[in-house]
Amino acid sequence: MGKKPENRETRGGGAGATGTDRGRRLSREEADLWQRVTAGIEPLSGRKGKTAASEPEENGRTAGRKKPIRRSAAGAPALAPPSFKLPEIGHGETAGIDKRTAQRMRRGQLPIEGRIDLHGLTQEEAHRALSSFLAGSQNAGRRCVLVVTGKGLRPDGQTGVLRQNVPRWLNAPSNRGRVLAFSYAQIKDGGEGALYVLLRRKK
Repeated sequence: MGKKPENRETRGGGAGATGTDRGRRLSREEADLWQRVTAGIEPLSGRKGKTAASEPEENGRTAGRKKPIRRSAAGAPALAPPSFKLPEIGHGETAGIDKRTAQRMRRGQLPIEGRIDLHGLTQEEAHRALSSFLAGSQNAGRRCVLVVTGKGLRPDGQTGVLRQNVPRWLNAPSNRGRVLAFSYAQIKDGGEGALYVLLRRKK
């Protein structure tokens, strides 16, 4: 008996249908479904791979990455240098000085190693002269100096300008770093018309 002829139409039609299913592009609904299905798939151990669902997360991490912090040579974050201001001092205040030295200064027992008389100078001249004198005295290694302001008592009983301003000038940033303390002098050295000024030792 001869073989029964194959139904070419059926087989051909089936192959054609399969080929069409494999070759056609997915619709938007099918693509969304495929995305949801593959979102939970993890690559097998030992294999490297990324699923389509992982790409947005990677892109999100990259987009949100912060700029690197500038660091100093030592590796620590570079910071602005802190600003430091010495506290203002007044007559006879001796914080940071040992008790014996403070007492000797107030009693006029420390050797006076330098002296400046500001009498007859304008305020601007007196300020410049005082600052220059203090800087030179510290550079020369002097410890205790005498600044003569004069009592400057006015007829109305007000204190003279230099006597008022010299303590303020001693606290100015240009001078405060050199000055440890100051107090009125003893009568023999000018009394309230003069100041003992104790200088910091130059480092």
